[in-house]
Amino acid sequence: MSDVLPLSPSATVEILKTINLGLIVVNAKQHVVLWNGWVEKHSGISADEAQGLHINAAFEDAPTRAFLTALGNTLNYGLPVVLSNALHRFPLALFEQADEAGEKKRLHQSITLTPLSVEGERWCLVQISDSSASIKREKILRTHSEILKKEATTDSLTGIYNRRFFDEHYKIALANAIRQNNPLAVFMIDIDFFKDYNDHYGHVAGDKALVQVATGLKSQLVRASDAIARFGGEEFIVIMPDMSKEGAIQFAEKIRVAVANLAIRHEKSPISEHVSISIGYSCYCNADGSDPALLLKTADAALYAAKNNGRNKAIFLKLPQLPQTADVTKQAQSKNSAA
Repeated sequence: MSDVLPLSPSATVEILKTINLGLIVVNAKQHVVLWNGWVEKHSGISADEAQGLHINAAFEDAPTRAFLTALGNTLNYGLPVVLSNALHRFPLALFEQADEAGEKKRLHQSITLTPLSVEGERWCLVQISDSSASIKREKILRTHSEILKKEATTDSLTGIYNRRFFDEHYKIALANAIRQNNPLAVFMIDIDFFKDYNDHYGHVAGDKALVQVATGLKSQLVRASDAIARFGGEEFIVIMPDMSKEGAIQFAEKIRVAVANLAIRHEKSPISEHVSISIGYSCYCNADGSDPALLLKTADAALYAAKNNGRNKAIFLKLPQLPQTADVTKQAQSKNSAA
């Protein structure tokens, strides 16, 4: 014979009051039979008030349609149902503890409906758990993930994209340009005599100047598809999808002037009283048979030419043609000469 005594009614009531889970039992007619302490606390309605009421009338606001449909399926067909917080945040009018201002916030809920067999009738046990903590945890994790992602692709000093982002973005931009037969312009930018600036004004001032230049360059980008990145040291790179040679010529001068207008004093520059930039750029265009694989290399060569030809200027270099295109061009030129 077991020494364990059955729970007394008072003990059962005490357990139902203290359990950290909402418990509601409704009968076959959807009337409330049980309403525990947790539900009292978060609904603001006592068990005495709720018992005997139709579930539609038991709460401050009626349950959602999804909840009522799930309840009907459980009572009519004996189907257990789970309403996850991912799809059903607030099925029932349950609230967190009111804040100091007395404002009530809806409680995020996860609900399980389970069929019960009671005296030949099908009833339903509704179990409710507070999912607010898990929702907050998800938001925190999502925020941390976004921060980490941003840090991984952003230059910590200037706040613009870094070399890692550029390498990945450039591959995508170039592939899109080739596939869609759209032009793509690339600009390589170098701050003139920046080492002399750092030596004269100090590295703190040098960092400040880098931020100012980066911000000035970024301000000239107006389309979501345009991108600027810090390429390394005092070098920057700009990618401009769907920009022809004519547009690139205008844009190069626009950003050169934008940096000059920042009027950052540079006493050690032999070419200007203020910080200036040199720009090398090139443009891929499928129509002229140019070789997309050489776009970066050509822009870099153009930058080298700008630095060796006085600086504070922009130089464009035409992208070399693909080998087969070059051969066709030579053949055409030979025929014209012979004629």
